[in-house]
Amino acid sequence: MTRIVTRSYENYSDAETAVVRLEAAGLPSEDITILSNSPDRIAADAARGAEVGGAVGSGAGLLAGLAALPIPGVGPVLAAGWIFGTLAVGATAGAAAGSLIGAMTGAGIGDDDAHFLAETVRRGGAVVSVRTSDSHAPAVEKIMDGAGPIDAAQRRSEYEREGWTNFDERAEPYRRPAWSEVS
Repeated sequence: MTRIVTRSYENYSDAETAVVRLEAAGLPSEDITILSNSPDRIAADAARGAEVGGAVGSGAGLLAGLAALPIPGVGPVLAAGWIFGTLAVGATAGAAAGSLIGAMTGAGIGDDDAHFLAETVRRGGAVVSVRTSDSHAPAVEKIMDGAGPIDAAQRRSEYEREGWTNFDERAEPYRRPAWSEVS
């Protein structure tokens, strides 16, 4: 039976570490997805005049296929993988399938988790999701946990203390409060 293992990360770099380790362990790129709200990385690549996928993922594997995609409520997102395919088709067609929640739930991620993960991406984080067999899931989890994912329960509590209830694709892209900026 196929199982979906998903972790959220503070930033693109941590998620990239997870993807590199997953591929090094032999997981096929087509079974891995990465989604990241990384405006600095997108802007840097655009400034160099390069395709995001070619500039960001300068090697073989999933990261070589990264592309920027505008997501309602988030803004530009770096994405690659099987969930990205659903997003890209929906975004091109202007369909509901192009929503981040629709893509995640359509991929088998529960609605409650999809809202949390989408909000994490909206706030500048990253998500890695892997399709794997039940028997390989513990090894995949260990690899993903070794890349330093955020504590989802703690982060969800933080969001809720701020008044968050669920991801709203009609919202403006998230801007961190000035007081939370680290110099």
